[in-house]
Amino acid sequence: MLKIIQPGFYTTLQDLGRYHYRQYGVPVSGAMDQGALRRANALLENEPGAAALEVTMKGPEVEFTTPTFLVVSGAHLEAELNGEPVEMNRVYQVPAGSHLKCGPVLRGLRAYLAVKGGFLPEVRLGSRSYFPPVTRHKFLARDSELPYAPCEDFTPRLLKLNAADSYGQKEVRVWPGPEFDLLNPSQKACLFETEYHLAKEHDRMACQLGPAMEGIGTSMITSATLPGTVQLTPAGKLLVLLRDGQTTGGYPRILQLDPDSLDLMGQKKSGDAIRFLWA
Repeated sequence: MLKIIQPGFYTTLQDLGRYHYRQYGVPVSGAMDQGALRRANALLENEPGAAALEVTMKGPEVEFTTPTFLVVSGAHLEAELNGEPVEMNRVYQVPAGSHLKCGPVLRGLRAYLAVKGGFLPEVRLGSRSYFPPVTRHKFLARDSELPYAPCEDFTPRLLKLNAADSYGQKEVRVWPGPEFDLLNPSQKACLFETEYHLAKEHDRMACQLGPAMEGIGTSMITSATLPGTVQLTPAGKLLVLLRDGQTTGGYPRILQLDPDSLDLMGQKKSGDAIRFLWA
């Protein structure tokens, strides 16, 4: 069992998402940086979608009541296990009673703390990812507990992985969205010539980009959206839908991020710059 002493700034439980329920308005959810989650699980030889803690900005302080092995991946997270520094993307044996204390997340926004076998709270609609009202919890709370299967006997095939730090990269790759051709030539040029910055309106559902551009006055029927859909409002605001984004929307869908760029957007914070490139 994992005991939460301090939950951190915004720590949730995430796997690779909740599929086959979008027709009921249920978002996919899941890890904002799925590449980082897969990397942590690969080192532990877990299933790729085993549930892990997603740490945003500042990590938790926790106690492991039973033995396991852990990996921290994603954006660099300052952490100590029983008083010793934890390296990123490295497997650590965790005896029963061990104490992990995390500090701030650096060079990115989100880190992932995975254990052998994954965390094992109840599955809701095919996923353990936090998303109320599907799940009872929105984020970890002080003095809460998370179950996992104890593990003492594990010899990892790979102890450590050197992962490239690309979180400072500005370029996000996109495909044209269904309404891309509603843009006039000057709007299309503007999209790919402008450096945009993430506004303070930014969470797991979506982020807003600035500066605003010329909007589209055409109305449209509410239509399906996906994580990574870029919408343009009539006022010229660009909205990038993220993992908890709504399943339909009434704004023109002018671009769609490729999967790697969607992961990169999950590591961007308010004020960070991006530029669009064709995938």
